Amino acid sequence: MTSTDRPVIAAVDGSSHSRAALDWAAHEAVRRGLRLTIVHARTPDRRVEPDTQRREAEELLDRSVRRVSEIAPELHTSKLTPLDFPSAALTSLSRDASLVVLGSRGLGGFRSLLLGSNSLAIASMADCPVVVVRSGPSDEDTEAAKTEETAGAAETHTDIVAGVAADESSEGVLEFAFETAASRPGARLRIVHGWTMFSSMLSGGPVFDRDAVADSAERTLAELTAGWREKYPQVEAVREPVGGSASRTLVTASATAALTVVGRRRGGESLGLGLSPVAQTTLTHALGPVAVVPC
Repeated sequence: MTSTDRPVIAAVDGSSHSRAALDWAAHEAVRRGLRLTIVHARTPDRRVEPDTQRREAEELLDRSVRRVSEIAPELHTSKLTPLDFPSAALTSLSRDASLVVLGSRGLGGFRSLLLGSNSLAIASMADCPVVVVRSGPSDEDTEAAKTEETAGAAETHTDIVAGVAADESSEGVLEFAFETAASRPGARLRIVHGWTMFSSMLSGGPVFDRDAVADSAERTLAELTAGWREKYPQVEAVREPVGGSASRTLVTASATAALTVVGRRRGGESLGLGLSPVAQTTLTHALGPVAVVPC
């Protein structure tokens, strides 16, 4: 299966967060020239008759398809309703997807949580990039009225912000970030790399001279991005080496970004090591959509 055959997957559950995610996914599928698959996982529940659960799932999917047809009538859309837990179903489907898009929280759980357990699990385990979309910090009824307003506001932000580390994990993040920026005419790509005196010492760089550490971080970032800037000359890319907390810079930047991109190392999922502290903090506290890219 080629990359153009792999759809964008939008997970829906009827919450305002999932409606915002569906809208975001529809727009992104159009930008990338990909199909959209809308998925609602039917969690096994002995308290609900299978026929009832199946009917409710189909009604939700039909409403979602109609919503997408209003947003992007030209978009080819399909739907799936697997009988499985959401994290398991979407992680499995991610193997043949270009992108999985979901809301930051669903209908269940505590409303005070900034990030739902399913969203965190899928972002930590999926085989493809995962975008987590928020609809705003208000209760469910108020959010429902604000979903379209929030989605529209997100469209006015054009910056793509990418957080990169000084290692091989930056390749996947930069590829996804440049590709995303290139699909959005006029988008600027801000490439953020956080450094500290301690991280410089660990990598064998300068230790006692702060200016030397800053210069080293600037050179490292220039080396990381050189090839990508040549591959995507149409993208305005700005390098931002940051002394101090990269996660704080990314969270702040997310407030006015169309998308914030962070990386996730492959291979540590079974040990709960999928997300780095920077990635998890950004995903949990960001004020806009966040993409988590497996590297």
